[in-house]
Amino acid sequence: MRLASFNLENLDDVPRGAPYFAERIAVLRPQLQRLDADVLCLQEVDAQRDRKGRPRRFRALDRLLEGTAYAGFHRVGSGRRESGEPADKHNLVILSRWPIAASRQLHHDLVPPASYRPVTAAPAASEAAPVLWDRPILQASVGLPDGRRLEVVNLHLRAPLAAPIAGQKLGAFAWKSVPAWAEGFFLASLKRCGQALEARRLVDQILDADREALIAVCGDFNAEAQETPLRIVRGDLEDTGNGALAGRSLVPLERALPESQRFSVLHQGRRLMLDHMLVSRSLLAFHQALEVHNEALGDELVAYATGNQSPESFHAPLVATFRLPRP
Repeated sequence: MRLASFNLENLDDVPRGAPYFAERIAVLRPQLQRLDADVLCLQEVDAQRDRKGRPRRFRALDRLLEGTAYAGFHRVGSGRRESGEPADKHNLVILSRWPIAASRQLHHDLVPPASYRPVTAAPAASEAAPVLWDRPILQASVGLPDGRRLEVVNLHLRAPLAAPIAGQKLGAFAWKSVPAWAEGFFLASLKRCGQALEARRLVDQILDADREALIAVCGDFNAEAQETPLRIVRGDLEDTGNGALAGRSLVPLERALPESQRFSVLHQGRRLMLDHMLVSRSLLAFHQALEVHNEALGDELVAYATGNQSPESFHAPLVATFRLPRP
């Protein structure tokens, strides 16, 4: 089995026109084909309307997958909590060669939103407001050929960019004061860590039902291995201090890679591992190898500074190989 994860970065066929999207397809489709995945987790899949008043659908994704094996895969995608319709931006999608027995999305289903009253807002906030996650978590139960199920959790945590504070922004990335930026950065951290907690609670819910469950948590964590969101989802023995809980910890597959290959994003020359695959001990037993396809990765900050409208994604795809028992 080959399990893959890829942040496509704003996959949309509208904003810059047909020629640009054709360039994106020419770059992204070979990357997907190289993954040769049986189960594929995608992040930042935008949804489009064919005409006003019609529900959004994954038109750009359909066009990207045309002519590939993925076009015939089983599929589930995230949607708006109220309607179930895909959001315009940053949906999650799971594709599977094998049938998907069940799926669900979680958005404050296991962790209620925190309540917070900003202290730097202008005008001053009179009362606390809920701090909501930016995106849901998507879970799918994939029926494997040996009769067992693979529990796939696809997530995309908030980037470490300060959240807006009323009356305190000069522009998209400019602030009126350091305290206001600091409070926005604190709120962004609260969102990212809170959603990591919801993912961790989901993992334990699955393990409560089956202690030998095959679990994989994949996606863009917007955090490196030593940062708080990863520690929350992993639940390492070093953090819990309880040997009886060791079987509930998740293992980052990138630990098997040489440090020189352990990066999925380039940011001003820095090599960062922001995309991860964490697996349960039961699934780790069948793990053979992890690949990070970062050979042609561009530097996201350099591209932004130069105004380069690159058709590629600035995240490298990951693919893990598992040797499952014969059915």
